[in-house]
Amino acid sequence: MKRIQPILASLSLLLAGAFTARAQTDATASSSSARTPSSSYHATSEFGASKGDWEFSLGGGGASNRALNNSLGGVNASLGYFLTDGLEVSMRQFVNYSNGPGGGGTDYDGATFAGIDAHFGTGRLHPFVGVTFGRLYGDSTNDSWAAGIEGGLKFYVLSKTFLFATGTYDWIFSHASRPADNFSDGAFLWSLGVGFNF
Repeated sequence: MKRIQPILASLSLLLAGAFTARAQTDATASSSSARTPSSSYHATSEFGASKGDWEFSLGGGGASNRALNNSLGGVNASLGYFLTDGLEVSMRQFVNYSNGPGGGGTDYDGATFAGIDAHFGTGRLHPFVGVTFGRLYGDSTNDSWAAGIEGGLKFYVLSKTFLFATGTYDWIFSHASRPADNFSDGAFLWSLGVGFNF
């Protein structure tokens, strides 16, 4: 239970910040609509994606167990589509490597996830939060389904080009005998990289 509380507290703060940002955006929209009642509000910005845009990203990242005493690194890529100006669905592929026990060679692991994220902000900074679901597999991983929560930040260096940082906590299904055990049978995933909207 002590391990669950910090995770839930962090998620609560993350979601509270996201909803606060959304409320501020809605307040700006209401004010704009009041001044120009004949036109509907559309959040425009020279930075970021719009409804119907695709997104491709490439990054380097890693993962560690919940005790942070076993980790690995690798590369990842994702392809996403914006259902609205702020709501994105995506598919991600991770390929990770780690040294085998006792220096016995290199192990390769993979993960394939689908995600849905809500984005906020209209300037260069676009924070986002979301949920993921997918499969972990490979040489040093017990194949398992997993689901998680994530948050991150995109910084637009050009109107459609950004740098990103994201962190995810995934609960691994196959290692738990009871639903509550999923909170302790988890992994942290993180990634840094570059992305493009088109």
